[in-house]
Amino acid sequence: MSNTASPQPLLEARGVVKTFGHVRAVRGADVTVYPGEIVSLIGDNGAGKSTLVKVLAGAIRPDEGEIKIEGKPVSFENPHDARKYGIETVYQDLALAQDLDPAANLYLGRELSRGGLLGLLGFLDRKKMLANAEEQMSRLGVKLKDITAPVVELSGGQRQSVAVARAAMWAQRIIFMDEPTAALGVVQTAQVLDLIKRVRDAGIAVVLISHNMPQVLEISDRVEVLRLGHKVAEFTAADTTVDDLVAAMTSGTPEGNK
Repeated sequence: MSNTASPQPLLEARGVVKTFGHVRAVRGADVTVYPGEIVSLIGDNGAGKSTLVKVLAGAIRPDEGEIKIEGKPVSFENPHDARKYGIETVYQDLALAQDLDPAANLYLGRELSRGGLLGLLGFLDRKKMLANAEEQMSRLGVKLKDITAPVVELSGGQRQSVAVARAAMWAQRIIFMDEPTAALGVVQTAQVLDLIKRVRDAGIAVVLISHNMPQVLEISDRVEVLRLGHKVAEFTAADTTVDDLVAAMTSGTPEGNK
């Protein structure tokens, strides 16, 4: 993790509030992300984790609060605005086009056109997109038997890997991941966790939402705990136990913060 060498946060949110009708999903939450780290955002159901991430990813607008990127205040009207700042998100539903191959999914909404007249006529440069996708998969250590096969034919772990690879291909600063291993088996989970570490090692910060406490401690550099829409604790993963995390999640006490 790089926060000791580089004290300025990559992303910082303070006092984020989001209300849906009579429900206050996020009640003045804070979160900090440093360059080159994996930080897990944990909390019980209803703690506000997913809502906070959607605010930071531009999917929903906060009612109150401030967001800074490298110390400068920013405002996101939509996910496209967040992408301009190098922020990508992998949601639980992955948002993959099941009938398209991995290369087409990596370029979904960002397709490359052929040069010259063919490009003007709407022809896509499928050869270049395929070559770039293969390079991206190789760089991240993602192994697929057939990169031209439709995503629907891939295993759950492979589909998750495609979604993560797509985010890593376009992210310049941060990737948010919401429960990336929730529906995976042991072997597939290990492969996705290794992929997340590779993304971090490539210089992209990762914010991970997870309910799996041992997994959180295994992969994270830091852990931030939300309870009832507030940040109540922060830990250095290497110096923390599952009991520490559970105590912070259930009691909301900051005692034992690392």
